[in-house]
Amino acid sequence: MTNREREWKTLNFEKVQGRGAVEETFYPWVLTTERFIKEGMPEDIARGAKDITNDIVGNKENQGEKYLVADWGDGVMAYEQYLGFDPVRRIHFVLPFRRFEEKTVEERESYMLKQDIYGRIVRQNRESGLEIVEKPVVESEEDWERLKDHAKKELEIYFTDEAIRAKYEPLAAGHERGEYSIRLNIEGFFWVPRELLGIETHLYAFYDEPELLHNICSFILEIYEKWLIRVIDLTKPDVVYIMEDLSGKNGPMISGDTFDEFVGSYYRRLIPLMKAHGAGNIFVDTDGDFAQIIPNFMAAGVEGFLPMDVNAGMDIVKVRRDFPKLRFIGGFNKLCIAEGREAIDREFERILPVIRSGGYIPGPDHQVAPSTSLDNYRYYIGRLKEVMKQSGADL
Repeated sequence: MTNREREWKTLNFEKVQGRGAVEETFYPWVLTTERFIKEGMPEDIARGAKDITNDIVGNKENQGEKYLVADWGDGVMAYEQYLGFDPVRRIHFVLPFRRFEEKTVEERESYMLKQDIYGRIVRQNRESGLEIVEKPVVESEEDWERLKDHAKKELEIYFTDEAIRAKYEPLAAGHERGEYSIRLNIEGFFWVPRELLGIETHLYAFYDEPELLHNICSFILEIYEKWLIRVIDLTKPDVVYIMEDLSGKNGPMISGDTFDEFVGSYYRRLIPLMKAHGAGNIFVDTDGDFAQIIPNFMAAGVEGFLPMDVNAGMDIVKVRRDFPKLRFIGGFNKLCIAEGREAIDREFERILPVIRSGGYIPGPDHQVAPSTSLDNYRYYIGRLKEVMKQSGADL
């Protein structure tokens, strides 16, 4: 059985020969890998897996990764395989108005104003390094129209058929042989307007400026329908996950009706198209407690969720009971890994019923925290391999 087949069977409620897929939820946190280096991990392995967003935006020699992110995933896969995980090739597709060159706008004695990689103007305190957003990317309809014009120019430069093939086509052969699965990350229809407008302004905009939100989301959908689909044609990703983060510890930030109008309506157009072009399981990445609107997500075509934030109240055992065919990645309390072996064992016992019922790849409910020792992390991985021998046992 290939690695790709193992992942597919695990997520799709099939019994797997030997064990289910053993994978990480997300790429690693830089602070965590820096600790692991001090505890014996080879430096080239650890640093090869870092989040390279800032480097790419400022690296004039590798602007091809600015929006079409593929090379970065090689370092992450090497890091995960070094630790004993099954190989997952992570790729991103970044919208053409979501990356800017970081630069200084104004210097003051106690702070500096700079444009960050997302195009916002932020105030950075010189002593603490703390950053506060001074000016969001979009404050008006006119700002959005200017940003759209910028995006159209970026599309012409960076999103040619030749560029897309050059970045993603080299992944096809290994994927077809089943050497690795491919996991594609994109930004969603709640996430992007929030990033452009700022959190508070975005939430008011559902009532005050609905036309602006629909304008933004329609443009995102247009890009996905034309350019993202070309990437899916080439890569046939096994998992596509859509970043949304529309919930907090006390529940969703929007109602089900608002979701249906401003998010779900776009999913209903995008998800069937992605599936028709070869995408596998469609997941949503949202932190917080989103249990109230799971039915809305499912009605819009979403098939699974990650990371299932335990400390925000997402009980994966209860959610599986309520929604038996919903798929999951994550759901293991990341803090238990830092607490040591007994806590790790207890957490595996808690989630074991979900593992046995299939459709689930356990992993930390976010990136492994810097409070985690390499020794505890290795113990967790070893136990994960053992526990996944029970994947789908109750099917």
